[in-house]
Amino acid sequence: MGISSFLANRKYKNSRPIYYLRAIFRELLPGFFCRIQLKSKLKNQKDFDIDYIQKRVNYYNKLENCNPTSEFLLALKEFKLPPKIRAYYFDSYEYTRFFSKNLRAAFLAGDITHVPDFPTILKSRPIGDNNANSVILNLDKTRHFIFVNDKMPFAGKKDLLVGRGAVTQPHRKRFQELYFNHPLCNIGQVNMDNEGNKYFVEKMTIDEQLEYKFILSLEGNDVATNLKWVMSSNSLAVMPRPKYETWFMEGTLVPNDHYVLIKDDFSDLEERLTYYIENPEEAIEIARNANEYVNQFRNKKREDVISLLVLDKYFRETGQY
Repeated sequence: MGISSFLANRKYKNSRPIYYLRAIFRELLPGFFCRIQLKSKLKNQKDFDIDYIQKRVNYYNKLENCNPTSEFLLALKEFKLPPKIRAYYFDSYEYTRFFSKNLRAAFLAGDITHVPDFPTILKSRPIGDNNANSVILNLDKTRHFIFVNDKMPFAGKKDLLVGRGAVTQPHRKRFQELYFNHPLCNIGQVNMDNEGNKYFVEKMTIDEQLEYKFILSLEGNDVATNLKWVMSSNSLAVMPRPKYETWFMEGTLVPNDHYVLIKDDFSDLEERLTYYIENPEEAIEIARNANEYVNQFRNKKREDVISLLVLDKYFRETGQY
């Protein structure tokens, strides 16, 4: 990879060095400075739409009057994670540091696709009504929360679907089998495999993918990592109805309003692409709605308030206040 390609790939990535410098600074700051600020920080919600904030808090944290067995909970002062998943610890500590170190919680790192048996703080959960024990925080956000500034209008983009990513899961393999050489698609996998690498293609930068009207956004182990930046662009995310959700609240996305819905078996892809190529006004409206949806996550001060309130509710509903 040349230096220009490397820089293009890094253009929209969050800076890891800056992220870790900030995390180390938080670790060095005496905890009591943070704890005495908690009440004033929670009062910041009055600067925003309180009903909106409470709605999001209750979406991420659905707990009500539970009292989990203490053996499952870890005191905040004991909470650490190994280096390979340290980002989950740093993203949790950004907010747990404002609470007493003696409070207890359960944490799960990684791509979580099941609902734990006890109230647990995690990044992802299945979408549904029976996921109250899965309490969402915005974890591993330097990887997942990436937005773009797309200058190319929808009309100027190619009438094709583009897709690049690691293909290991059966549903992603199935999509490659169906559409790898399809005239409406420029797709392929960027990882090598043990099956002849017949779908292997070179990587594309985000800017290169933004030249296309449609961008494939298939879930992997949990959510689709590229969905945030696709929805912040003038291109359309194309995907089945999501099964998992994170801080991005994928469960609240409206099909054909925020993204182009295709069937779980992908059988209607050509029909859906053709429809929006022939009806660009509707496509532009979807992109506009997607941009508006993304904008709600851009206010860092408000996101901080919501995060603190999610934790505050966790400790309250688990009977620790």
